[in-house]
Amino acid sequence: MEVPSDLLYTHEHEWVRVKDNKGTVGITDFAQDQLGDVVFVEQPAAGTELTKEQTFGVVESVKTVSDLFAPVSGKVTGTNTELEAKPELINQSPYGDGWIIEIELSNPDELKDLLSPEAYTAFIKEQGQE
Repeated sequence: MEVPSDLLYTHEHEWVRVKDNKGTVGITDFAQDQLGDVVFVEQPAAGTELTKEQTFGVVESVKTVSDLFAPVSGKVTGTNTELEAKPELINQSPYGDGWIIEIELSNPDELKDLLSPEAYTAFIKEQGQE
């Protein structure tokens, strides 16, 4: 199970890569593996204001439908339009081409509440999910 060291994670299996005051958000390798083949992704419109832990979209797979939760608060500045035609990018490259939204952080202090790569790895093991 891949857990890149340059990301922060949530207990709901989202990740965020922060650069300056912007974050790129997606779902983890573990999450995409549990979902199976992703067939549809619902994303918010650019300009949408999100609150930490608020539902911001849905990932639908052949097995199930799963809500997406904002790891931090902020304004959506972009969405991955490639996912409209190729939702399977989430399975193929969850930390690369399969990103879901970009967000401008409104409260960078919220990053302190997220899991480090080590803590996320421990969380997966603790859940008996590795």
